[in-house]
This record gives sequence, structure tokens and C-alpha cells, in this order.
Amino acid sequence: MIETYAYARAGLLGNPSDGYYGKTISFSVRNFRARVLLYPSARLEIRPSKADTPVFESLEDLYETTRWRGYYGGIRLIQALIVRFMDYCRDHGIRLPHRNFTIEYESNIPMRLGLGGSSAIITAALRALCQYYGIEIPLHWQADLVWKTETEELGVPAGPQDRVVQVYEGLVYMDFSEELMRGRGYGHYERLDPALLPNTYLAYWTRLSEGTEVFHSNVRERWRRGDPEVVEAMRTWAQYAERGRQALLERDYRTLHELINLNFDLRARIYRISEGNLRMIEAARQAGASSNFAGSGGAIVGTYESEDTYEKLVEVMRPMGIAVIQPQILPE
Repeated sequence: MIETYAYARAGLLGNPSDGYYGKTISFSVRNFRARVLLYPSARLEIRPSKADTPVFESLEDLYETTRWRGYYGGIRLIQALIVRFMDYCRDHGIRLPHRNFTIEYESNIPMRLGLGGSSAIITAALRALCQYYGIEIPLHWQADLVWKTETEELGVPAGPQDRVVQVYEGLVYMDFSEELMRGRGYGHYERLDPALLPNTYLAYWTRLSEGTEVFHSNVRERWRRGDPEVVEAMRTWAQYAERGRQALLERDYRTLHELINLNFDLRARIYRISEGNLRMIEAARQAGASSNFAGSGGAIVGTYESEDTYEKLVEVMRPMGIAVIQPQILPE
């Protein structure tokens, strides 16, 4: 029996420039995880989890569940990964023995909040496959394989940062410059010491949220057309991440606080932000914390100065239906 995990993630700075040759800083959120079990069996079987089962208590249950987790479970994710995994092995001259298996998964990562729930399932499944077949894949190619599973196999519009931080884990600075991505196929990924972070929180809706596919709007098309506003925004976000890395290394938390706020403020000028997400951002700032989207809407991340600020943050968010946690970045 092989058991593997992958964790949620939160983007701190630079998001969403990762899909546009930018730079980002993200960290693992071990409070939430995807878990995969893999074991030998006569046939190859991908077992459904609760998210794949089309059985509901009522019309209202169907509606609420669908709005919360979307229309798809994890079977298609794992099936697409296996296809991509086989392509990787063939391309690298790796012969897979004829050994079938059954693979199961479960996840408690809140879905449709931009916390990397789908990519965590794929990452955990890839780790299980590598263990089962005794294959070692360099970390940067693991991240690329997970990313291409979603973007090329499943047609999901996404940048690579989620997959990088979920493969590398911890606190990671990522440079996706065009020269690197086109030249060698992956960026420069640097693990930073999570102890460099100041007090950090993650807040997220506990009720319905809009999905990533709604949020991304037409920005990619504008970028492809060379829209000056979008192109300049991507450069600026990359600079925020670069400056944020330096601020962390110097423990310049005032600058980091300002950069986190600036990251979202620029995002609000480029993207259409829902009223609920704007209220969440503003509530965090009124409590004295910095605030930025952790992903593509529905969850925010930021820093705070003291426990009093954190308690105020929790107090302000609770009546709005928003949970606030202190992210666990490293194993306990």
C-alpha cells in the first residue's frame, strides 16, 4: 500500500504573472491536503471519491454542492495524469512493467477558491505512481508534468506556480522568465526559509465562491494581443515578487506589507473583482492586516503585526462567513 500527500498552496506575491513569464512567491498550506492510496490489483482501477459520486440528498443539495465544488471530481485528473505519465516515460526511454493497480484519492482542500485543489490531487497521484514503478523524476519536471496534465490534457487555463510550490513544498520563489521557460522548459525555483515570513494568515469563504475559470476573464487574450496595460501589469507583478524576496531576506516586513497590498490593488484595476471578494480584502485591511488574493478569488492571504490584529481579523471575518487560519507551512 502506497500512501502519498500533496498540500494546498497560497500565492503571496506576483500572482497572476506566473502564466505570463513573470515571478511569484508562494507557500504550502499543510492545513489542507490531498491524499492518494495506490496498491496492486488485477485490473487498473481509479476509484471515485465523494466528489465523483452523482448522488444527492435533494435538489438543494445538488445545487449547493455543484456551486461549491464545480462539475468535476478527481477521476478525470488522475486519468489525464496517467496518460501524461506514460508519455513522459516513453519520451525518456523508461519501460513500465505490466503491473496493474487501484488508485484512490480524497481531499479536504476547499475547492474553487484558488488554493490548488486540483493540482494537489494530481501531484499526490504522481508521487504514488513514481513510488509504485520505482521512477525518479526531477522536481522541476514533476511540476511541469502536473502543469501540462491540466493545461494540455484537460484544457484548464493555468500558470505553473501552483504545481511548482506543491512539488517543492515550503516557501518558494519562482522565476518564469521567457528565456528560461522557452530555453530549457522550466524556470528558476528557489526554496526560501519559511522562518523569514512574518505573522501570516489565510482567509477563505466557507460558502459559495466563483470559480477560477470565471475570474480569469479575457486577460490572456489581451496579453497575447500585446495590450500595453496588461503587459505592463505582468511586469509589475514580477517586480513585486522580486522585491518581496529581498524584503523577506532582509526581514523588511513593512515593505512586504505594502507590496502585498499593491499586488491586489493592481489586480483590481486589471480584472473584474466580485463584490464579496472586495469586501473580504477591505475587511482584512481595516483590521490592520495586509491582503492579497491567495489564488484566483475566494481566498486571501496577508501579514499581520500582532495577535491582537489576528483576533480582530477573525472577529471581523466570522460574521461574513469567512474562516481565518494561520497556515502551517512545514511539517510539525
